[in-house]
Amino acid sequence: MKADKPRPLDMIERAHLKTPGDTSHTVFRYDPPGTLTPLVRRFWIPVWSVPAGKEAVQRVLRYPVALIVISDTYARFYGVDRGLSTTTLTGAGWAVGAMLQPAGGERVAGASMVAWRDRFTDLSEILPEIGPPLTRRVRAVMGTNPEEPANHHRAMTALSDALAPYCTGLSDRLINDVVAYIENDAGVIRVAQVCEKFGVSERQLQRLTRRTIGLSPKWIIQRRRLQEAAEHLRGPRRPLADVAADLGYADQAHFIHDFRAVTGMTPGDFAARFGD
Repeated sequence: MKADKPRPLDMIERAHLKTPGDTSHTVFRYDPPGTLTPLVRRFWIPVWSVPAGKEAVQRVLRYPVALIVISDTYARFYGVDRGLSTTTLTGAGWAVGAMLQPAGGERVAGASMVAWRDRFTDLSEILPEIGPPLTRRVRAVMGTNPEEPANHHRAMTALSDALAPYCTGLSDRLINDVVAYIENDAGVIRVAQVCEKFGVSERQLQRLTRRTIGLSPKWIIQRRRLQEAAEHLRGPRRPLADVAADLGYADQAHFIHDFRAVTGMTPGDFAARFGD
C-alpha cells in the first residue's frame, strides 16, 4: 500500500522548530475579535510543565511582527528577532501573548520599530498607564487555572480592551498587505516583485518596512523562505540541491549559508535533529 503523503505544516507550525517528542507544553491559539484584526493577528497561550531539574528550549523563526507577552513572572513588548528566537521553559508556568499585525508594533510603541529590533522591554515602558493594570488583570484571571478556556477568553478580553484604542486611526495598513503577500506566495523571491504588486518604488518600500517592522523587505522574503526550508527539512529526506531549487535559491551553497547564519545549524544537521 502506498504511504500517505505527509500533511503540509501550516504557517504556525513551520515557524516553530519543535523538538520531536517534546511534550513539555501545550499551546492554545485563538483568533482576535473582528474589530481588533487590523492590529492583532492572533492570541496564543502556552501552558507548560517541565520536570524539576530539566528544561525545554523552544526555538522559533519569528514572524516580521511585534509581540505583547504577559506571564506570571514578566510582561514584555518584543520587537522582531532577526535570528532564531529561543525561550527556555522550566518548572510550571503560562503566558498570554498577542501577536500584532505588521502595522501594530509601530502603532503600539508610538515610534519606529528599528529601536526594538532584536530586543524587548518591560510592557510598562511601552504602555505606562495601561500596562501595569492589564498585567494584574491577566494574572488574576490566569492564576486560578491556566488551562481553563474560560480563563483564556477572560485574559484575551483584557488584552482586547487595552488594545482596542490603538485600532482607532490605524490608517497605514499597506504593510499588512505587503507582508501577507510575501508570506502567502512562495513565488515571491525578489523585492522587485513586491514593488510591482503594490505600485511602489523600492525606496518607498524600504522606508515602509524599516519604519513599521525595523527591517528590510529582503529580510521579510528571506524569513519566509527559511520557514519554508524548515518545513521541507522536517519531511522525508531529499537532496539539499532539490530543496534549494524549490525555495528559489540559485545554488545549494547560498541556501546552506542563509540557513546556518540564522539557525546556527546546517540544513543537514537540522534535518537530522528535527526531521521525520
